[in-house]
Amino acid sequence: MWDLSAIHLFLLEKATCFLYNNNICGFVYKEEGVLKSLNGLSFLINGVTAVTWQMVLMWFIGGLLMWLAIKKDFEPALLLPMGFGAILVNLPLSGVLGNGGIVQWLFEKGIVASEAFPLLLFIGIGAMIDFGPLLSNPRMLLFGGAAQFGIFFTVSLAVLLGFPLKEAMSIGVIGAADGPTSILVSQVLKSDYMGAIAVAAYSYMALVPIIQPAAIKLVTTKHERMIRMPYNPKSVSKTTKILFPVIVTMIAGLIAPASLALVGFLMFGNLIRECGKLENLSQTAQGPLANLITILLGITIAFQMRAEVFVQTGTLIVMALGLFAFVFDTIGGVLFAKLVNLFLPKDKKINPMVGGAGISAFPMSARVIQKMALKEDNQNHILMHAVGANVAGQIGSVIAGGIILSLARLWGMM
Repeated sequence: MWDLSAIHLFLLEKATCFLYNNNICGFVYKEEGVLKSLNGLSFLINGVTAVTWQMVLMWFIGGLLMWLAIKKDFEPALLLPMGFGAILVNLPLSGVLGNGGIVQWLFEKGIVASEAFPLLLFIGIGAMIDFGPLLSNPRMLLFGGAAQFGIFFTVSLAVLLGFPLKEAMSIGVIGAADGPTSILVSQVLKSDYMGAIAVAAYSYMALVPIIQPAAIKLVTTKHERMIRMPYNPKSVSKTTKILFPVIVTMIAGLIAPASLALVGFLMFGNLIRECGKLENLSQTAQGPLANLITILLGITIAFQMRAEVFVQTGTLIVMALGLFAFVFDTIGGVLFAKLVNLFLPKDKKINPMVGGAGISAFPMSARVIQKMALKEDNQNHILMHAVGANVAGQIGSVIAGGIILSLARLWGMM
């Protein structure tokens, strides 16, 4: 193990010797054989001497996130600012932290004070979603609920591993595959692992094309993956599309009041899209608003990636539990579809993979399911069924987050 204090002293001596030997007057002098600096010049190397191995590790993690964003195209809008932010907040004596520090200010005002950033992002997400495939095939809504199984299973597992209940709840929501919901729940519950939870949520969302196929193949047969589902969509009226976000908001508010902010902002964005009178606002919400908030959210959440907060054994366990939650959310949806098939006639069977699309990673999960179906049978087109389950997962994830918060309030953790 390196002696960092010795390295710091060595660097300080070498830097001071350089100034003295090069006759940089007025800054360095020799007294009784000891080199000393004048005018507080030591501040030039204070940053170097304050570097810790934990900070260096966070630089590598930040670099890895940026590499994944740029090279592998994994959620670049989030992982790039998170990676760069992780480096910003882990530079010694960083000016982005403390009183007047912009990253800390953004975190305190945009997340701590009101959870504004995640909620505003939901307006943009809502404006992007077309609930038509779900409304034309309402039974897909069941899979949006079933695919949240991993959340509550992981909460139980985390408690068994020794995490306090509020931390277990925050960790479990990673399984929703919904970054803004994960951030909001972990903030409301004052989780000590908020940075790790955010990194896990967005990283696993980006890894949907890798994680989901492996999880689905684990619990399905080739024959099940080849099941065809005819698509005969029912006509959905404009009135239905307008009333849907209003009704969902009211139901969510009555059943799980703590979810109202999450569901309400998501549905408000969708209402802007569907009302037909605010096309410019809809495009703004889908584009400029969502993009700007995403960038700010990514670099702001890096405040919780400071070395002293992030570098701990618990972080690795949180990441592992988040992966567990994500996998079992997918498996939960698949197994529920298989259960439903037991009661359906042969010509009405559901391809179990559609159940796996009930997570919130929209539209990536639906695309992955369609790709898997075509790999097994190049004439098997189940995309629209998967899209229906996928948008149901958007609703299911925010309601699940609301239920977690409601339980936390009921049990006196808020």
